[in-house]
Order: sequence, then structure tokens, then C-alpha cells
Amino acid sequence: MNYRDIITIEPGKRGGKPCIRGMRITVFDVLDYLASGMTVDEILDDFPYLTETDIRACLAYANENSTTNL
Repeated sequence: MNYRDIITIEPGKRGGKPCIRGMRITVFDVLDYLASGMTVDEILDDFPYLTETDIRACLAYANENSTTNL
């Protein structure tokens, strides 16, 4: 999977932070939910417009960009 097909960065949206498929939910949002203990299934239940692939893309993005500000 290539996260670049899913993670988008638009200067005028959410302060230019990386978002999922042009929506207003950021990579940081998803990582924060996971870090707080939410499961992938719980995130998908709370945000039905997200997919498991979206969450995997967030993790891949974070892995590749771990030295940048998410």
C-alpha cells in the first residue's frame, strides 16, 4: 500500500497538516485515537467514512515521517 494515495496535504486545510483523502481528519487525529487506547474497530465505528486502509496509511505515514511534526 502506498500511503501517498491516501494521505493529502493542502495548505489551507487543517493548517497544512496531513489529512486522510482530503477530509478534515488528520493523521495526528487517528494516531492520537490509537495512542489513547481505541482499537481500529472502535475508530471505524466512530468514523464510518474511514477505512482500515486509511488507518494503515496513517501508520505508514507516521513511520516514514517520524522525525517531522505530524
